[in-house]
Amino acid sequence: MEKIQKRPTTDCKELPAPPKQYIKAFYNVTWLSRYQEPATSETLTLLWSITVSVFAIGGLVGALMVSITIKVLGRKGTLLANTSLAMISALLLALGETAGSFEMLIIGRFIIGMDSGVSLSVLPMYLGEISPRGMRGSIGQFNSVFICLGVFAGQLLGLPEIFGHEDRWPFLFGFLAIPAALQLCVLPFLPESPRFLLMERRDEARAEQAFQAFLGKRDVSSELEEVHAETRAQSSLQVATPMELLKNRAVRWQIITIVVVMACYQLCGLNAIWYYTNGIFEGAGFDKSMIPYITLSTGGTETVAAVISGLVIERVGRKPLLIFGFCAMAVCFSLLTIFLHFQDTHSWMPYLSFISILAVIASFCSGPGGIPFILTGELFEQSYRPAAFMVAGGVNWLSNFAVGLLFPFIQEFLQTYAFLVFVAVCAFGAIYLFIVLPETKNKTFLEISQSFAKMNKVLQEPDEEMEEELSVKPGRTNSELDWTAGVNDSKDCNSSAKDGIVEMESVF
Repeated sequence: MEKIQKRPTTDCKELPAPPKQYIKAFYNVTWLSRYQEPATSETLTLLWSITVSVFAIGGLVGALMVSITIKVLGRKGTLLANTSLAMISALLLALGETAGSFEMLIIGRFIIGMDSGVSLSVLPMYLGEISPRGMRGSIGQFNSVFICLGVFAGQLLGLPEIFGHEDRWPFLFGFLAIPAALQLCVLPFLPESPRFLLMERRDEARAEQAFQAFLGKRDVSSELEEVHAETRAQSSLQVATPMELLKNRAVRWQIITIVVVMACYQLCGLNAIWYYTNGIFEGAGFDKSMIPYITLSTGGTETVAAVISGLVIERVGRKPLLIFGFCAMAVCFSLLTIFLHFQDTHSWMPYLSFISILAVIASFCSGPGGIPFILTGELFEQSYRPAAFMVAGGVNWLSNFAVGLLFPFIQEFLQTYAFLVFVAVCAFGAIYLFIVLPETKNKTFLEISQSFAKMNKVLQEPDEEMEEELSVKPGRTNSELDWTAGVNDSKDCNSSAKDGIVEMESVF
């Protein structure tokens, strides 16, 4: 069993093995030049652990900043300001070796963690608010797609022929500046969220212009009416604080649902998969020099599964994809446990373990990998949405940190049975979602909020005028039809590019 055990880490987006070795060697050389003696193995382990884990701490800080920054800067302004964090981080990480400072690498990791914490909250919010209801899920899944592309790009750039070399690993960090610069060039030409402009800034003229730009049509009266109806239905137009959100009984089950989904998103075991991958490849008899190339299959599987999920989400729905993903992960983890237990008994068993790993990754990206961020934007009205993303982000990053901290001990204690813990988490997530979560596809934000009213024991009786405005009449032109009539070639491409740029920054 020892040959398939993997080193403990606290971040699933850890660098490929060769750059890790070069960075630790740099730490040792720097320590020697400062203190005239080499660093002990315990010191190197501590420095590396801090470098890895500080990413999640930065992510938590970034998520907790969101509620304040979007109130001042808006959705688009926050994403633009967030670009500066990526630029600063890229400089610190790329120049750390030249300056002989491992502290620059640690600070750079913290800052890029902040960048990821902000982008993983603000970007799904922005995408959800600019999308027609009939395409909100598909466009929201771009978030997951570009995360997967970022992981694949990190694996590709980390190959020995590119940046995974002793003389070139700082360029791997410097690459962060390229997508950040692209975002800085593209994002200024996209409008601000029309819902934000109308409901929070009370600027109907700019909101109308934003709807026209995103939907590619001049008559957006039905979209404006929908937002006005949501405004009238809100109990308060004041943006709620996280504490006000947690105290509000009218959104109690929405909060519980988001906490459960976000916790399961991190605790379902995908991060732990990366601890075993290289060991299983070695156990299967692959040459060590070939493992970085074989590992590309995991990033490719992620990307393909996320793309397929985005294509079917508006037909299948959020709830079935989430339940399927968690159930499939539970089954695959159970099989992986069996295959790992008999790893040394049959020469072909490691290949089954490898197939199980790919199946776990595909199952995760089919639903649990992206839909939690979509749901966070859909389950809450405009005034509660910033606080909801702040709470969801806090749960996300705390759970990420907890997995990295606790899994090495769980793995040491349970050995091959460690994945049974994740079977239980996935099963719990699937059961909870089956019982509690209503389907949200093709519904307005107000309709989704009303579907929780009975569970929250809050009586909501929408008036006839509001129901008439929110209804979709057979002869009415839907925004989703206009969206697909030609605007895809310009506006949607810009939005997708901006999405990928932001999310690829978190891969390192």
